[in-house]
Amino acid sequence: MTEMQVTPSFRLAYVPGVTPGKWARVWADRLPDVPLALVAVDAAEAEPTLRAGGADAGLVRLPVDRTGLSAIPLYTEVTVVVFPKDHWLAAAEEVAPGDLADEVVFHPLDDTLDWAELPGRPAFERPATTADAIELVAAGVGVLLVPQSLARLHHRRDLVFRPVTDAPQSQVALSWPEEQTTDLVEEFIGIVRGRTVNSSRGRGQTAAAAAPAKQPSGGGKAAGGRTGGKSAGGKPVPGRTGAKAAGGRAGGGRPRGGSGSASGGGSGAARRGRPKRKG
Repeated sequence: MTEMQVTPSFRLAYVPGVTPGKWARVWADRLPDVPLALVAVDAAEAEPTLRAGGADAGLVRLPVDRTGLSAIPLYTEVTVVVFPKDHWLAAAEEVAPGDLADEVVFHPLDDTLDWAELPGRPAFERPATTADAIELVAAGVGVLLVPQSLARLHHRRDLVFRPVTDAPQSQVALSWPEEQTTDLVEEFIGIVRGRTVNSSRGRGQTAAAAAPAKQPSGGGKAAGGRTGGKSAGGKPVPGRTGAKAAGGRAGGGRPRGGSGSASGGGSGAARRGRPKRKG
């Protein structure tokens, strides 16, 4: 009994705030035969998901434990403070941590910023999630410090945000199990690093190499050539009389008589060979 062939696929985990869409589109163009499955996970669950085999690779927030995991830093996000639209901070273009000394600053349990000391005044209780903290900010209870992508993810019309100077920043990385560095992982590494299909180390390069080469334009004419003043298709070529003058008709036409051909009697031979029209 023949075993069924399993269609390969690639599972990519990603944490809130990260938008893998642009890389997913490149993947679909480059490897249309390999489905890319996007797996949304909480920031705290990204590393356990990779270790448990729940995804082939993941877009995570650093730091991660590098024991058994590889990670390539991709970009660093700006830290912003989120507050109500009518808050006095709205007049500022950017905010310093010292400006928040009198503000209640929420520190959710899923916070991704590594603060040595959180500015402002602590809340009585830490919100469970960033989404919960956003609700409290909208209620006018305090403010929230988050990476800019999370502020955009939880955008509300009644809230605004401003960049914060001298604040820790969140770094996004591509991570995967070190022992599972497959061709598909290499392919995705090439995509996030901006490699072209020709410089990729994965299957995309193999697919490009296997594509049939295009025939050069005009190849048929060069291969067939011209014989006796005729094109490759056998049709006479206008203005080419040399071959006929030199050797008569190509392909063994009837040879002409000696003196008639040399002295101009060929025209007479042509008349003799023409049948008379019946009256």
